[in-house]
Amino acid sequence: MKKRAELSGRVALIAGASRPVGRAIADMFGQSGAALILPFHSDWPESTDDLRRHVERAGYDCLLLPCDLTSSSQVNDLIDKAEDAYGKLHYLINNIERGGMPIVHGPYELPVNQNQWELEFSTTVTAKRNLYRRCIALMKDSGQGAVINISSIAARVGRSGPASAIFSEGYSAASRSVGSFTEQWAREAAPAVTVNEIMLGLCKTRHGEHTRGWSLMSEDQRNDLLEHTLLERTATPEELAELVYFLAVRARYMTGSTIVYDGGYLLGGAEVRDMPAGDLQGPH
Repeated sequence: MKKRAELSGRVALIAGASRPVGRAIADMFGQSGAALILPFHSDWPESTDDLRRHVERAGYDCLLLPCDLTSSSQVNDLIDKAEDAYGKLHYLINNIERGGMPIVHGPYELPVNQNQWELEFSTTVTAKRNLYRRCIALMKDSGQGAVINISSIAARVGRSGPASAIFSEGYSAASRSVGSFTEQWAREAAPAVTVNEIMLGLCKTRHGEHTRGWSLMSEDQRNDLLEHTLLERTATPEELAELVYFLAVRARYMTGSTIVYDGGYLLGGAEVRDMPAGDLQGPH
């Protein structure tokens, strides 16, 4: 895997790299020469093993560390170790969330979902805050850098329309909270560090193909989602990774902004009808 040198000497912490979206982001930064800090959790042991093999094959300068990002003490330990290893941090990619799909989990009131509400908030909201609060001083000291928060259009859609099967109300409320973080942190982090948000729609491996929820939906349910999306498809992890990289590395005059990256889902469902002929037929 050929590397570029654009980010040589820079360090990026990327949450969620054991899953396809986070791994695609890690590849973008690793291939550009950045050193990588990749926290992982024991929830996905097979994915973690695969990630370890992947970064070894790629030859990235990488620190793989176990960490429950919902625990402030574990996040403190994580950043202490990262600082000991590299002494600096330039990019924080807050790609950490947990959202139970209604088609998979059913109602929160089921006994199996006893802690689901708390899990969605602690992972989607608390983990992002833990990382930011512990990282920001080091990032400011390191010079020009960026925080990218990844949220979901669930913040606007809620459990409604074709997305009723995939966005739970707790995940929707948690995703909406991220926007307030983005604006607050942009004020705090300026001018050295920019903070921006990507509000993600349907993406392969995240609320799209290759998820359990997608496989459980009927063909009609899947078609409803795609027909509601103006581009009539889901995003790929690689497409999202390109946007993350652009916002973090290139878009240096953007901060406190949210980009909706949903293929036009939020605009779907409202057709543009033919222009009426009008009632004015001549000069008045």
